[in-house]
Amino acid sequence: MHDRDRTFADRSEAGRELAARVLRLDLEAPVVLALPRGGVPVGFEIARALQAPLDALLVRKIGAPGHNEFALGAVVEGDPPIVVLNEDVPKRFLPHVHREAEREAAEIERRRQSLRGGRPLTALAGRTAIVVDDGIATGATFRAALKATKKLNAAKVIAAIPVAPADSLRAIEDLADHVVCLATPEPFYAVGLHYGDFTQTTDAEVVALLDTAKGFANSKFD
Repeated sequence: MHDRDRTFADRSEAGRELAARVLRLDLEAPVVLALPRGGVPVGFEIARALQAPLDALLVRKIGAPGHNEFALGAVVEGDPPIVVLNEDVPKRFLPHVHREAEREAAEIERRRQSLRGGRPLTALAGRTAIVVDDGIATGATFRAALKATKKLNAAKVIAAIPVAPADSLRAIEDLADHVVCLATPEPFYAVGLHYGDFTQTTDAEVVALLDTAKGFANSKFD
């Protein structure tokens, strides 16, 4: 059940409340994949509760020409990077998409170096991947993350978000084995309105949380 009007003190509180829900699922070999930057403090609390590994899943949106706010798809880290396109992308946009995909793949590599010291993403084969963000609006980037996680051979994919509009939530239901969401406000205006403190998470905070989470382990995988 979703609480339409739920407001969280900050991302850490949202993460603790999500963790309580995720713990009920009795997941095998979980790994938490948080979308940086704002998803990492949320994911950290879930990883701590599960004593599961935490990693940052790097995703970059591909915007439409002249209207970058409209997503045509996204690039998700992988070897090679995974390009996930919307089904309705016009063919005339494909050259633009290919150029932007190369540019965003380079940015993903830069961020992989800065956030993880160049370390590759945690291997997902045979594991339950819990994909986390601090909330979704249209959900385009989050949908790409879910699709890519399946392509990276996760045994099961769980979507965990504190807040999302109902229509965006419905759009991800077929992309995950289970969806955990705490609040579905109607009308929905912005993710940040559902937090008391929505201060932007810094790269330094992301690095510190990932470093602290290195002590979390849960199975033969770790």
